[in-house]
Amino acid sequence: MNNKFITLGIETSCDDTGVAVLQGQREVLADLLSSQIKDHAPFGGVVPEFASRKHLEAILPLVKAALKQAGINNPAKELDLIAVTAGPGLMGSLLIGVMAAKALAQAWELPIIGVNHLEGHIFANLIRSPQLEPPFLCLIVSGGHTEITMVRSYGDYILLGETRDDAAGEAYDKVAKLLGLGYPGGPVIDRRAKDGDPDSFSFPVPMKNHKEIVFSYSGLKTAVIWQVKDMVERGIEVPLNDICASFQKAAVDALISKLEIAVDLTGITKVALSGGVAANSALRQNLRNKKGWDVFIPPLSYCTDNGVMIAAAGYSGFQRGVVSDLYLSPDPSWRLTSR
Repeated sequence: MNNKFITLGIETSCDDTGVAVLQGQREVLADLLSSQIKDHAPFGGVVPEFASRKHLEAILPLVKAALKQAGINNPAKELDLIAVTAGPGLMGSLLIGVMAAKALAQAWELPIIGVNHLEGHIFANLIRSPQLEPPFLCLIVSGGHTEITMVRSYGDYILLGETRDDAAGEAYDKVAKLLGLGYPGGPVIDRRAKDGDPDSFSFPVPMKNHKEIVFSYSGLKTAVIWQVKDMVERGIEVPLNDICASFQKAAVDALISKLEIAVDLTGITKVALSGGVAANSALRQNLRNKKGWDVFIPPLSYCTDNGVMIAAAGYSGFQRGVVSDLYLSPDPSWRLTSR
């Protein structure tokens, strides 16, 4: 691998605009993020059309700032590749990133590669963990995705199981909205749970009695809704911290139990965590406590969407001979497949 190779990474799959400059596989020269959390918070979730407009405002100034931070004065001569998230995600958001990347690639006469957002999350682990080598299992868990993927080699992925309905992060957001805790729900529920009793309520662990690798969070969400509704109707004060702690216990238990099945099924004990929910303290601690597993957990800054992970995945793909062209189009439902 060429450690002098410099990649510009662009991420706009949802509501965060991420731009990074990466040298080789893991030397970060610049890493900038424009978050839209405050913009979408009043709506209790991401408004797609609003998100794409905010990306449009942020993308080029962020690219310019990232290049400056990285000391890149002549992008056409100093950059080697532009990597951009091409899916999955929100169509409007993806379009902004892809169109910007194509325009820059054409202007600077640079190769371009479209990166799968989920592959990017897998590569977020490599920045700080160079010892992570395939084969390994990766739990990708976020607001839009909950799945376990077997990484046989970089570019060779097998989906072992995924959610049937809500993603784990989506369930966190919906429960937080129900409890009036604001958006995004994951961090606030995690904080509240630390001061609550996880055994106060016996919420169902999703798919607990199913031996296949499959997730489902709609039932757990509904159980919380009915519990709160019942308490309100009976005039009982809702113990928010206990609700959060009990919900989180069930949500995390579901993730860990399916990982255990995946480890037993494949015999692979090397396990990586990725995605926005990878920042959850209970999930991180539960994984660290697993005896006999070699666990890799990304830094908090690389759990949520960022340009570094896209640059890292793009660099790896390019080194394997994968490249896109100026006909690259985003695919909001792009599945993570081997290539």
